[in-house]
Amino acid sequence: MTAVRRWAHREWGPLYRAVRDGLVARRWRAVPMTLAAVCLTAAFQYVQNRPWGYGFVQDVGAVRAADPWWLALLRTPLSLFVPALDLPVWGALGQILVVFGVAEICLGRPRTLVIAYLATLIGTLYARLGIALGPGSPFGLPASDARVVDTGPSAAVVGLAVYVCVRHRARWTAACVVVAMCVECALKPNLAGKEHLAAIGAVLLLCAAEALARRQDGGGLRSGSGVPPIRFWKPRSKRDQRRSCR
Repeated sequence: MTAVRRWAHREWGPLYRAVRDGLVARRWRAVPMTLAAVCLTAAFQYVQNRPWGYGFVQDVGAVRAADPWWLALLRTPLSLFVPALDLPVWGALGQILVVFGVAEICLGRPRTLVIAYLATLIGTLYARLGIALGPGSPFGLPASDARVVDTGPSAAVVGLAVYVCVRHRARWTAACVVVAMCVECALKPNLAGKEHLAAIGAVLLLCAAEALARRQDGGGLRSGSGVPPIRFWKPRSKRDQRRSCR
């Protein structure tokens, strides 16, 4: 049991402390964006299940690969908060509350939004690429998927979960998420499953790029934050600054 506890402490200790400290210090004020996202998703679910609201939700948040580029990009931000009609809304609300909440506390609101929308956008772009490749390719999709409504927070949730786990060194947990998505895609090969894998791939590439940037920058941590900063230049030392002033 002691070995299991030590492993759990190494795996989830930094992440648990970051979430605990954020909630203790600010309580619900630590996750205002997450609460707003939950409320917006619940509102979209209510509206789209009304005869007068279904068309409106489709117009502002339903993305299809058959749509023009400009229309898909315009609808992508709100599509994240439109729950899929064939899935229980409580699942989407629970995913947003837990994963977005943890990410908002650990990463901050701007970074959480960037990762969430990056994962969603990559999934949307992959759908078009997969249909262009065709079903004969391992990464291809059938032409019928061009008419599938592509909404929901799942790609953003998966991307955020992997990103937070990698950044807080819960690598086994991140690996479990990746394996679970691969198994899901193998058992049920559909548009959503392959979009999840595309989102994970984009997030892992981003993590690798940030790790390389930190290594070049000396691996310093931003003061008061558990998330290392991203810098693309090497700041000059005080000695170099004095020399340049002479």
